[in-house]
Amino acid sequence: MTAYARVCVEVLMLLADPDSQWSYRRICVEPGPGMSPDEAARRAGGVRPDAAAYVVHSTSWRYLPTGTIVLTYAVCPDPQPQARRVTLASFDLARGSTPAAPTPENIEIDNVVAHAIGHLAFLMSTDPVVRQALRQWPAIAMALESRAPLAAGELDGVDA
Repeated sequence: MTAYARVCVEVLMLLADPDSQWSYRRICVEPGPGMSPDEAARRAGGVRPDAAAYVVHSTSWRYLPTGTIVLTYAVCPDPQPQARRVTLASFDLARGSTPAAPTPENIEIDNVVAHAIGHLAFLMSTDPVVRQALRQWPAIAMALESRAPLAAGELDGVDA
């Protein structure tokens, strides 16, 4: 008998205010039988597949010691801006200790949210479809454009 890892789709609904302060809410769901992670993220976020003003994008994954693989999706902006939210405290990213040990010893949800926002900032500068969707939300576009558009894993301000 083959054992399979459990899959959790973590959905981060992101919102930026006019002062570029980010907040989020987080939902974790398991995809139903035959449901893709993309579909699970859209359903959890309340976004239709044909929505032109919302971005649903996979931003990262991680393995938990419980045997769960967490697939993280950003939904931006949050379709329910009035919902209870958590303010992002910092843009600190979690990093592994050595090049051959890429998994950080400790990952906090704020680290995952910061990574997702950095991912969206990168897409704003490289993906015309994402840019067109997010420019419909001036506060979000401004907040993303103020972030350094770095590819996943790049370090801002670090000399090589």
